Amino acid sequence: MPPRMGRTSTLGIVLGLLAYGLFTVHDAAVKWLTVDTPVWQIMFFRSLTVFVGTLVIGGRPVLRRVLTTPLKRPLAARALLMMTAWLCYYTASRSLPLGQLTTLYFVAPVVVVLLAARLLGEQVTRARWAGVSIGFVGTMLASDPFGVTLSWPTALVLAAATMWAYGIILMRRIARQETSLLQMLFGNAIFLVVSGAASIATWHVPTAGEWPLLLTVGVFGGLAQYSVFEAARRVPASVLATVEYSGLLWAFLAGFAIWGDVPTPTVLVGAGAIAAAGILLAIAERRTQAGRG
Repeated sequence: MPPRMGRTSTLGIVLGLLAYGLFTVHDAAVKWLTVDTPVWQIMFFRSLTVFVGTLVIGGRPVLRRVLTTPLKRPLAARALLMMTAWLCYYTASRSLPLGQLTTLYFVAPVVVVLLAARLLGEQVTRARWAGVSIGFVGTMLASDPFGVTLSWPTALVLAAATMWAYGIILMRRIARQETSLLQMLFGNAIFLVVSGAASIATWHVPTAGEWPLLLTVGVFGGLAQYSVFEAARRVPASVLATVEYSGLLWAFLAGFAIWGDVPTPTVLVGAGAIAAAGILLAIAERRTQAGRG
């Protein structure tokens, strides 16, 4: 049993890294689409793709479980929370520089660690605190957030980060009783209804070039959701919080590969700190599991 626990923890970290890599591709496609396609409509097509895919894979058993689960209220609360966070973040992105936006958003992992002990009863070890702290410092260095001032967009990003953090806590709590497919089906059903209704007034007929991007958003968004849900089943929320910082590394790689953005030395130092935080956390978690054995 102990070796299995160690492998489970390692797999959870790997799934988390994969999830945030997939989210990077998803976000890049969204960035292209938002030029001409309303945000609500992008959300609608993404939710439709994930909902249909989940229903095909899960079949009648997951559909029956959706109808009978005793966790309908927390599942609905999490879906609405994530939708609100998503809207706050993208609204703020129109007014804030990317560096400030990224740094403010990455307050979320810190909030997750603060909430994990109180709401989930997790033991937040020194290694986990060190991981999330080093990751946050690395994010500040890499994002160059100097000049951040209190404003309405700033408040929106901080609100989005807090809601996302609480959403991670709810996801971890629900994962103790329900499968990842059920969480995906339930959440995307709500997203589908709300975004569909909101898209009616501003409907934009996708062009031939936009259809592949919409499909990319749906497929990569669905795979990323499944990966992060499965990661939450295997590692504590405080561990997943540190893994989330890898999203910034993936963003740098995407920026270089797609737009030719060359990282500055400060960015590379910050990225190195983030990578070091993840490596140190993975080593500490393996030692913790081995010690329990």
